[in-house]
Amino acid sequence: MSDHDKQPFTAHLEELRSRLIKSSMAVGLGFLLSYAFKEQIFDILTAPLMRVMQHGDHLIYTNLPEAFFTFLKTAFFTGIMLASPVLLYQFWMFVAPGLYDREKKLALPILLLSTLFFGGGILFAYFVVFPFGFKFFVGFASETVRPMPAMREYLSFASKLLLAFGLVFEMPMVITLLARLGILSVAQLRKFRRYAILLFFIVAAILTPPDVISQILMALPMMLLYEISILGAHLVGRQKADDEAQR
Repeated sequence: MSDHDKQPFTAHLEELRSRLIKSSMAVGLGFLLSYAFKEQIFDILTAPLMRVMQHGDHLIYTNLPEAFFTFLKTAFFTGIMLASPVLLYQFWMFVAPGLYDREKKLALPILLLSTLFFGGGILFAYFVVFPFGFKFFVGFASETVRPMPAMREYLSFASKLLLAFGLVFEMPMVITLLARLGILSVAQLRKFRRYAILLFFIVAAILTPPDVISQILMALPMMLLYEISILGAHLVGRQKADDEAQR
């Protein structure tokens, strides 16, 4: 029986309340710190776009409160990212007592690797996909047509794309976990490889700008992540077999 099973239900609620308060405080502190540097953070976020725009071009806001709320959202999202180590720690401290020893050994690496893969997806989108995608969009400019993106629209587009790549890069963790639970096997993953590749290009065509380069830049990492997923499924399959042999 785990430690959580020995506690009354009210104790679980009290602990959850404590963890949520600490998490909220961490996000609040992260937000305040981020808001103090909101302009610099937004400049970093828009840097890939500004590099491909012509000298003198800039972002605009089309109604009076737009800039304020855009900076507010930027600071909030950044605050969550800054507080993510605390959020993960609070989550881990809440669920760890309810896990068995073998589950604890698996859960903590999954949390850490999930964070690493998610961050890797965001960095890949920012440093690789953004420059190519924005160059494609700005390429429609002419002597009579100039790009004048609004702050709110840019933040919405950029944050969705960053989130999409962050989630896509979670593929190895999700597939490895499904393999650990016995839902997927290495043989199944290898069998459906060709269909997965086709699916990756379809997903890339939906999530990225409508140019071939951006689609390839998303599809190729997904193919690599799929191979990493097969390797992860193979490793957890061997570990699961060893555990069953020792019982």
